[in-house]
Amino acid sequence: MEKEIYIIRHCEAKGQPIGAELTERGIQQAKDLAKFFSKIKIDQIISSPFSRATQSIEPTSKEKKIDIVIDERLSERKLSSRDLPDWLEKLKTTFEDMELKFDGGESSQEATNRAISVIDKIISSEHQSTIIVTHGNLMSLIFKHFNDEFGFENWKSLSNPDVFQLKFKNKEFVYERLWKEDSK
Repeated sequence: MEKEIYIIRHCEAKGQPIGAELTERGIQQAKDLAKFFSKIKIDQIISSPFSRATQSIEPTSKEKKIDIVIDERLSERKLSSRDLPDWLEKLKTTFEDMELKFDGGESSQEATNRAISVIDKIISSEHQSTIIVTHGNLMSLIFKHFNDEFGFENWKSLSNPDVFQLKFKNKEFVYERLWKEDSK
């Protein structure tokens, strides 16, 4: 059976904290996502617990009359519990060394494992078409799992929001970008 997983990076937000909400533009983007998905059959919606993720998919959830299932495994990857002034360089290094881990943080491999456990559960479920809403780093690690060439530069090119479709058929995965938010 073919499975379709729509992986969404949340809409534009006011910041990075767990409770950061969408900007006015982000709220409009969430409405635009609902229009985008209006003619696509969806069986379930799973989201990171972060406010910016759930707010990004709420209009779609309401239109489709599908409850949002919160899954902690879709939370953004924590690079470190300390402030890292050179965080961008450190993040780049974690795409090259998947086991590298900073104080109080999570390695790329650990984050990948938890994200892929969500994908595996979806593949083994009865649902054919699922939306998951997550964050840029975790989204990048999901694609890196399926294509080792997907790396730091690809992460940098992601937009808010961004929508990819991951298809699973005959034990093979393929993905494609369906929507990249234009810079406005």
